[in-house]
Amino acid sequence: MFYAVIPAGGSGTRLWPLSRAGRPKFLLPLTGSDESLLQATVRRVRPLAGPDTTYVVTGAAHAVAVARQLPDVPEENVLVEPSRRESCAAIGLAAAIIAQRDPDAVMGAFSADHVVGDQTRFLEVLGAAIATAEDGLMVAVGITPTHPETGYGYLESGEPIGGGPARQVVRFKEKPEYDLAVKYVESGRFYWNASMFVWRVDVFLGELARQQPELYAGLTEIAAAWHTPEQQAVLDRIWPRLTKISVDFAVMEGAAERGLVATVPADFRWNDVGDFHTLGEALTGDDASNVVLREGPDGGPPAGEVVLRDTERTVVVTQSGRLVVTLGVQDTVVVDMPDALFVCARSRAQEVKEIVAALEAQEAHPYL
Repeated sequence: MFYAVIPAGGSGTRLWPLSRAGRPKFLLPLTGSDESLLQATVRRVRPLAGPDTTYVVTGAAHAVAVARQLPDVPEENVLVEPSRRESCAAIGLAAAIIAQRDPDAVMGAFSADHVVGDQTRFLEVLGAAIATAEDGLMVAVGITPTHPETGYGYLESGEPIGGGPARQVVRFKEKPEYDLAVKYVESGRFYWNASMFVWRVDVFLGELARQQPELYAGLTEIAAAWHTPEQQAVLDRIWPRLTKISVDFAVMEGAAERGLVATVPADFRWNDVGDFHTLGEALTGDDASNVVLREGPDGGPPAGEVVLRDTERTVVVTQSGRLVVTLGVQDTVVVDMPDALFVCARSRAQEVKEIVAALEAQEAHPYL
């Protein structure tokens, strides 16, 4: 039986002012349809993981909204973390709870803020990853790079494994400088790290115990108390003390050094919607590569108009209901919200988080 785990956390500061603390990006319809990123992620894995074997890990502030968007997923499958402790705690909690239910289960972890372009190919790759994981390897899906991207981590691949598409992962590489990214792409041995992982829960928990024994002990104690009268008390006592660390650093890099990690190369279109630039890349634009997202105030039907004249490669997001007009601009981001207007060069889209940090320092909470 296959279990899908979807970590849905963070506030998406690089998508401010569209994404806010109370309405983070994974709850927003950024797929070019009415689906939120979270709903699209659940739909994507649905052929392999039904509602009963789908888990979402999210914060207390978003649990109600998550349940509302996913009415088919059982309430007990929405795992609420009291505070953000990074991806290893979130994914590890789900793995420990699944292991209590099904010790031999294969699970996959899928971020709630990705856009995938080819559903059929995605399922083919996932099927190969599941088959590889059943043999005891931990699988990191690797996206075949289309250009030298400096915003993603990379996987360095080695020899093929068996007769299928899987290859050994030699090591994980951090986000490179541009010149190094060019060498990675030209070598043909490197893939983007999509942060999509598949493994048997016993293999993952075994590596977690070896590399992060304190984190493993805390998560398994929480899982043992789950669905008991002591659940909340144990969670409140242990969770704040858990190490804040990503699953890549905590488990996957060390497992790769032991030869336990494989990758299944994926050639479907994939985007990590981390900022407005990548949002523009993820969606289909007009003949001038402009992307427009319109929503009425409070998420209602589209209101207001967008007129683009002599405009190219520009991302316009509007929820204000006002008329938005651009003239003679290129490579620009325009975000028009009811309470805030944001304009920046598309090349500087990742710097939005610095604006958010400045607003936090000014305690401008109504805008966060």
